[in-house]
Amino acid sequence: MLRAADFPRLSALAARARAFLGCELPMLGGAMTWVSERRLVSAISNAGGFGVLACGSMAPAQLAEEIRATRLLTDRPFGVNLIVLHPELEALVEVCIAEAVGHVVLAGGLPPREAVARLKAAGVRVMAFAPALAVARKLVRGGVDALVVEGSEAGGHIGPVSTAVLAQEILPHMDGVPVFIAGGIGHGEMIAAFMAMGAAGVQMGTRFVCAEESIVHPRTKQAYVRASARDAVPSVQVDPEFRVIPVRALQNEGTRRFVRFQQEVIARYRAGEVSYEEAALAIEHYWAGALRRAVLEGDVATGSLMAGQSVGMVRKIEPVEAILAELAEQAERALARRLAG
Repeated sequence: MLRAADFPRLSALAARARAFLGCELPMLGGAMTWVSERRLVSAISNAGGFGVLACGSMAPAQLAEEIRATRLLTDRPFGVNLIVLHPELEALVEVCIAEAVGHVVLAGGLPPREAVARLKAAGVRVMAFAPALAVARKLVRGGVDALVVEGSEAGGHIGPVSTAVLAQEILPHMDGVPVFIAGGIGHGEMIAAFMAMGAAGVQMGTRFVCAEESIVHPRTKQAYVRASARDAVPSVQVDPEFRVIPVRALQNEGTRRFVRFQQEVIARYRAGEVSYEEAALAIEHYWAGALRRAVLEGDVATGSLMAGQSVGMVRKIEPVEAILAELAEQAERALARRLAG
């Protein structure tokens, strides 16, 4: 396991993250559905980072099993990411409490106050995503213990504002709680820069997709290794009347078909062949199962290859510990240059 003492300059800036997370390095693994499961999460925690399980659409019993399975692989701290729109959110919260999870990340929207209060009453540390300063302040007033500020460079579902802009907007005003920056981070130089600005640490997902411990299919891993930053693009919305939640992924035949599919469905709606509800539902369901196909089956043609723009810095398949060591060493060198200058 990597130790904070091996990176003294980084460690000096990371004291807040270590105290809050209980790990050696100020680096969280982003919770990626199908990817951030027991093996990858335990590997990140065992190496000195902080792994986060992605609950995704799991049922409560599945989540409990995954938490227990992760504990068999690591005795280090890790967290659980819950989607606030999950229909069984309350039950999932109770699972986390029953399984003595130390940290829960509430994602996918504003977390219900009841969920935050229930977790905190049980001694769980609660994190949530802040897409703007006003939301960050509201979350802190609502009892959230730490924030994740994620910019549009991230993979998966994204907002409209870049990581650098959000960091400048939020960090100067959030002295009271730890803030972790996410979105497009793939090099230790950037980790050092954000921490020098006041971030407690960072969250990264894409850098871990091609870890040896990741269960992602070999064909999909090779697609990430070959990709450049400009290959990771947001999904296209053809007509503002039919909203498409932007998702950043590697462009492939599936993304090109999605544009054509929207055009065809909308044309049928305009011609009176289908109702608005039927058309909207068809567009919404286009990607159903596509992420699983990419992750587990290696469908790089029509699967959803969710990736942040940091994919251009994923150059090989390597162990989690090697990824974290490289990032920590890069950050340490960057901080040494700053101090020397």
